[in-house]
Order: sequence, then structure tokens, then C-alpha cells
Amino acid sequence: MKKITVGTGTCGIAAGAEKVIEEFKNGMGKFGVKDVELAETGCLGMCYAEVLVEVSNGSGKFLYGNVTPDKVSKIIDQHINQGKPVEEWLVLSNYSSGPEMSFMEKQKRIVLRNCGHLDPLSLDQYIARDGYKALETVLKTMTPDQVIQTMLDSGLRGRGGAGFSTGQKWKFAKNSPGPDKFVVCNADEGDPGAFMDRSVLEGDPHSVLEGMMICGFAIGADHGYVYCRAEYPKAIENLKVAIEQSKKRGFLGDHICGTDFSFHVKIKEGAGAFVCGEETALIASIEGKRGMPRLRPPYPAVKGLWEKPTNINNVETFANIPWIIMNGAAPFAEMGIGKSRGTKVFAMAGKVKRSGLVEVPMGITINEIIFDVCGGILNDKKFKAVQMGGPSGGCIPAELGGTQIDYEQINKTGAIMGSGGMVVMDETTCMVEMARFFLEFTQNESCGKCTSCRLGTLRMLEILTRIVEGKGQANDIDKLMELGQQISSTALCGLGQTAPNPVLTTLKYFRNEYEDHIKKGKCTAHSCPQLVDYIIRTEKCVGCTLCAKNCPSDAIVGMVKKAHKIDPSKCVKCGKCITVCNFDAVYKD
Repeated sequence: MKKITVGTGTCGIAAGAEKVIEEFKNGMGKFGVKDVELAETGCLGMCYAEVLVEVSNGSGKFLYGNVTPDKVSKIIDQHINQGKPVEEWLVLSNYSSGPEMSFMEKQKRIVLRNCGHLDPLSLDQYIARDGYKALETVLKTMTPDQVIQTMLDSGLRGRGGAGFSTGQKWKFAKNSPGPDKFVVCNADEGDPGAFMDRSVLEGDPHSVLEGMMICGFAIGADHGYVYCRAEYPKAIENLKVAIEQSKKRGFLGDHICGTDFSFHVKIKEGAGAFVCGEETALIASIEGKRGMPRLRPPYPAVKGLWEKPTNINNVETFANIPWIIMNGAAPFAEMGIGKSRGTKVFAMAGKVKRSGLVEVPMGITINEIIFDVCGGILNDKKFKAVQMGGPSGGCIPAELGGTQIDYEQINKTGAIMGSGGMVVMDETTCMVEMARFFLEFTQNESCGKCTSCRLGTLRMLEILTRIVEGKGQANDIDKLMELGQQISSTALCGLGQTAPNPVLTTLKYFRNEYEDHIKKGKCTAHSCPQLVDYIIRTEKCVGCTLCAKNCPSDAIVGMVKKAHKIDPSKCVKCGKCITVCNFDAVYKD
């Protein structure tokens, strides 16, 4: 039977997937198409090519990219009815050839193994792809200690940011005394540019539930919570469906798979506070309190949710568990480098040609991800830097692009692996403004509990703001360094301690840009409006008057068919003149 599958993750919907589905419904009726199933799936990771549509039949699978409603009729008529794929719109054929094959070649998909390949609302399809076999294997053939040892042998480290040994974390929780224990899945994911957890919950929710249950068996917990921000409505919706399906089929609830093990899961919708990604603040939020961190120790493994032993891992960590159980610890441990084993999922955003989700083996270099997997820099501009780890991470310059993806090596650069966000920047990015942007985010999201974070980040933000506005002072760089170091060493929680990282790393690698802003009154990236002059090239200007007509401040003067000029005293630096000029006559200096 032929099948048409449309990607309806959040990225697909944003690109118009719902209209494409509706057009397929209408088109199949119009062309009299029968015996063709129209299905939906999650994000395959190729967000840059949405809307994605897969046509499968006996001869293989054909993936179309950038599908719009006006392309649907041709796909139905030529491919479905005549059996001739529309070659010019294909991005992959049987996932082994096609123009986008380089996007897939260096990836190794464990966490994303099912995303884009099954209907996330179909338990039967998950089972058909060996779903819940790992759970049955654990419950019927393994002891809790054997499960934990498997995690230790695999070398899996928590994918939420810190990279702590998953097996060791489970061991601490198991050995903590008490009859009541909890498993918590951290799906808060508040980093700008990060969408790994959302895509997994939308595309493969059962794998996360299965991982949580295996963890529950290993540590002796029978209750779990998924803490997911309310801004992820589709992820929450799919997770709710998965929970109900699992209950009805005996994979969740009491006496799972006919054994004495019971496990129950609830969803806690967070209000979007960035600080609730910190585990102690997350616990407070689940308990109905204001989400604010507390001092550790005691750690959650000893005294967590309602002061009971609690294990917290993020979505990506849990999604790895079933694969490791089914395939063994050794195959997972064979991938990677040093103490960083397995794979890592990254959300690629910013100035990169192929934005989306990629899952690559540990040990691959930053350059390989950006250029080989993601196709390089947008518009073929020069790669300048990448921000890793979100607001808590740091900026890695292009000259360190050969750095391998390894927790320890990334930390040496001043950045952190984080949950897996990569914001790629090109030559047009101002590093001072980039640091200001991330610091503004963390300052706004500070819970305010400790003075270092509450006031320290505010003072840093004030300094950065005046620098990008052309009002920088001679000692501003020294002040930023001093404040950053003090906040890092005195803030209460990990989020506060890492808040200065974007500033400290840009000062380390791009100090010259700070100095140019302060001493020369210039933004070398031509990005900060107050430090840029707009100039008309007289040799290129044809006097069409288009720029003058669109200037909101009447700063452009000149006669028809004569070169125009910009009066800097009137120019508000909106950039409209560059946008409307058809002759490349206006530039920023």
C-alpha cells in the first residue's frame, strides 16, 4: 500500500504542513486516488527543508523537501498515479542518495532513531520498531544492579548540561534509603536556539517514557514526572496520548508486563521560567512553590522531590536508555572519545545553511558539524564563531573549529556542552552585541534569590548596553572581567555561576571588538546601529531617488539622475536605504 507521510512537528506546522495535508486530502479526491494512506510524523531534523513529505511504496521511500500546497497536485499525479518521482523536488531517496545525503552521512541516530519515521501517536508503530522490548527485557531478565551497571559500562553521561555519569547518578538514588522515590524528566529546555527535547517529545514520546520506567525499576521508584514548559503544546499533547496508550496496553501503571513492577507518570507544565531548568528549582516548581534553586548538598538523589530520593535526567538522556539496553553497553561505548561516549544531539541555529537537529558521534569536530553536516555558512559568508551551551555556555571562535565534541575539550575553550544548542555566527555578527543579547536573557530570567546574579548581571548588562550604543568607557572591559569572575564564584546556582560565560569568552577571543567599540567608536561587524555610518557610493548611485523617498528622517538629498548624499546629522540609521537600493550604492562603514 502506498503511503504519504507529512512532517507535522512544530517546525513543519510553522512552515505550512497543515495546509499541505489539507491539499493532499483534496488532491487525492480530485485525482481519484485510492488505497493510499495519509499519515503524519515528527521532525526528521531537516527543519531547513520543511515542509517534508515522504512517499513510500514497494519500490522505496522518496522524501520531498520545501513542499508547498501548489506542489501537491504534481506529486499526486506524477508520483502516486504514474509512479514517476518528481526528481527536482526530492531531497532524499531511500535515505541513501539525494542532494541532502551529506546531511545524514556523518550522523548516527540513537536518540532520533524514530523521529520522522513513525507516527508519534501510534503505539503499534513504536512497538513495531522494537518499542518497549527494552522494558520487558529489564523487568524479566535483569536486576536493578545489572541495569545500573549497564549504564556505567556504556559511559552515558547526562545530556542536560553537566555531563555527570548517568549510571553513577542512578546508583546514588538507588542506594539512598527510603521506600518512596521519584524519577523526573527535565523537559524545560529554556535555552534560546535549543529545541532538541521538544522535537523528541513531539516525534517519539514513548522512548522517553520507556527510559523513565527503566530508570524507575533500577532505582526503586514507582512514580515519575515529566516537567515540560507550557510553551510546548504539541509535545505535551503527544506525551499525554502516549501515557494513556501505554496505560491501556499494560506498559504503564500497575504490574507492568505482568510483573510486580508498577510505575505511574504525571506531567507538570512549567510556566517558562528559565531557572526551572536547574534541578532544585524544578523540584520546587513541581511541589507548587516558586521555582528558585537551593543550596546543594543535599543533592536530589538523597533529598529531592518532597524530600524523597529523586533522579533527574533530561529528555535526551532517557531516550538513549532503551537503545542501550537492547544493543548493549559496548556498542554505545565504542562511539565517542575519551570520557565522552555515544552520540550527542545538537540544535543547529543561526547563520548556517542547514538549520535543524543533528545527532553525531562524540569526537566529531565543530567544523565537521557546521560544514560537512550542515552545509556551511549561509550565503557563503565567513564562519566567525559558535555559541555552545546557550546563555550558560560560551563563544568558541572559528580558529578553534577543529575542537572535538567532548565534554572536557569543550570546557577548555570556556564554553560548555550544555543541552546541545549551537548558534552559528558569521562575519556580520557583532560579538559584543551577541554577549549583550545572552546576558540580557539571563538577567531577565534571574530568579533574584542571590545578589550576585540579581544585581551583578544587571551591572554587566548596563555596561554592555552603553558599549554597543557607542558610550563605552575606558575601564569598562576591566569592570566586565571583574564582575564576571565575581558572579561565577559567588552565585547560588549553576545558572547564575555560568551567566557571565558569553561575556568572558567573547572578551577572551574577541577583545579587539570591545576595544574598537570603546576606543574607536566603531563596530567592525557593522552591526551596532549607533556605531555605523551609512554612505552612498557616488560612482554607483544613478539618482533614482528611491532611497530618498523611503528615508523616514529626510536625511537623503540629491537631484534626479544625480548622485545622492546622506546627511549624518539627520540619519536615524534604520537601514531602509540599503534595503530599497537596487544598485548596491549604499553601504555601512
